[in-house]
Amino acid sequence: MWFIVFSILPFAGLAYVLWHLWCVLPLAFTWKCAAVATCVAAFAALPLNFAHVTDSLPLWLARACYETGNSVVFILLYTVLAFLLLDLGRLIGIVPKAWLYHNSVTSAVLVVLLAGVFTYGYFNYMDKRRHAIDLPTTKTAATGMKMVLMSDLHLGYHNGRRELARWVDMVNAERPDVVLLAGDILDGSLRPVVEEGMASELRRIKAPVYAVFGNHEYYAGVDGAADFYRKAGITLLRDSIVTLGNVVFVGRDDRSNRHRKSLSALMRGVDKTKYMVLLDHQPYHLEKAERAGVDFQFSGHTHRGQLWPVSLITDAVYECSYGPWRRGHTQYYVSSGMGIWGGKFRIGTCSEYVVATIAAQEYDNS
Repeated sequence: MWFIVFSILPFAGLAYVLWHLWCVLPLAFTWKCAAVATCVAAFAALPLNFAHVTDSLPLWLARACYETGNSVVFILLYTVLAFLLLDLGRLIGIVPKAWLYHNSVTSAVLVVLLAGVFTYGYFNYMDKRRHAIDLPTTKTAATGMKMVLMSDLHLGYHNGRRELARWVDMVNAERPDVVLLAGDILDGSLRPVVEEGMASELRRIKAPVYAVFGNHEYYAGVDGAADFYRKAGITLLRDSIVTLGNVVFVGRDDRSNRHRKSLSALMRGVDKTKYMVLLDHQPYHLEKAERAGVDFQFSGHTHRGQLWPVSLITDAVYECSYGPWRRGHTQYYVSSGMGIWGGKFRIGTCSEYVVATIAAQEYDNS
């Protein structure tokens, strides 16, 4: 039922916006038709992307379809909000009816406001934030390890090799002991990452790289995704464990796999005297990591909604939808992601990578 509701909502929003545009634009009939047709054509690219029809197009055209269709969803959201505010204002008597009909001032103000918001959103997305955290522990044998943590790269049509190269340079500049990727490295199609040779770009990372699958690896196809990880020099932890020095890295398969191992089964036999790091793409049921005695869990997936007010929904859905968290002796960090799904806009959220250092627990002797 919820799938049907969320499938209908974009089309309902499009109809609502098109009606208001038809009313408010101070244009002749022919030009109004052209404006409406342009909006419909841009929106039509979205289902083509989901159906992977774009994979059969030339790469430049497929990228244009992706950027157009997926960006329109976000622009549509803010346009719906703008017209809802105007309609509400009209209902309570503070917005004159004339503002909504054949009005050049209203049209110009809406264009300027939306252009300003999404210009800010683009540059805010391109600004990758560095968040440094310490992970205090009494397991002193593990102290000093420096980890770069990233999630949700969404490599594909909109995050291409040039952008990935910039991210790899950021990682190498940190000189980490290990790099952890918490899923959704791929966006949804293997074609652009293969044709642009992005695996060789990831091989430039000068540290061991461990990663888990996210839900988008399942969209892209798990066999192809696993092959890409291998070619990129990434060790895939799919319900598996690896030890580096005195740190144990536990990687859960994404919950898209309904038959993945339970965390308790995965942790059976793990040396709990070592510092334990859990990678789990989707941050559901955080209490399970606490019960299992995990020291630190890193997750992604939420993007913190990517833009406000969707962030209010993710904050309500997840126990922790973004940032550091703690349960008992277990620490967590849920990342909003290095990359992004859809249009390159961040409004009220940020794109980030995390630099985490395992540090000795300080005691208060007072």
